[in-house]
Amino acid sequence: MKLNVIIVSTRPGRIGKAIGDWFFDYARENPSGFDEVILTDLAELNLPVFDEPNHPAKQDYQHDHTKKWAAIVDGSDAFVFVLPEYNFTAPPSYFNALDYLVKEWGYKPAGFVSYGGISGGLRATQSAKPILTTLKVMPLTEQVMMPMVFEHLKDGKLQPTKPMIESADAMLPELSRWAGALKTLR
Repeated sequence: MKLNVIIVSTRPGRIGKAIGDWFFDYARENPSGFDEVILTDLAELNLPVFDEPNHPAKQDYQHDHTKKWAAIVDGSDAFVFVLPEYNFTAPPSYFNALDYLVKEWGYKPAGFVSYGGISGGLRATQSAKPILTTLKVMPLTEQVMMPMVFEHLKDGKLQPTKPMIESADAMLPELSRWAGALKTLR
């Protein structure tokens, strides 16, 4: 099974890359039931605001960026979204990336590594979950929350706290369980 860690933030000066790199390395180094862990950076994928002429349910993609994104999502069995909180919600890049596809998402679980100020990105996660269920993705309750995340960055790298590590340890096997169970529906 393949776990896809998706860095959601695309803005210049973002800290999401440092957080995503930490979680990607952690997920690869700690057995959790996944055969492969990949990292997808939406900034590198560079999806424009949804620009396909056909509805995504038709899977009649015209643009190379959409075809590449569809292959990445379709080839994944579970997702972890590295999600910042912008103005009490998930960033536009998250919703845009989801809206590009429909069928490729179905019957897969998702977890979150959320970050921000005092809320640790919890409000962003709550705003991010309803669209996942619409796409038949099962959002888990287990997640890694990073409040006051700037205090945990040193020289461009995340210095995880014990609760962050314990949360990752709880989320990863749960993602694997759900991914195995949902694979039977695909």
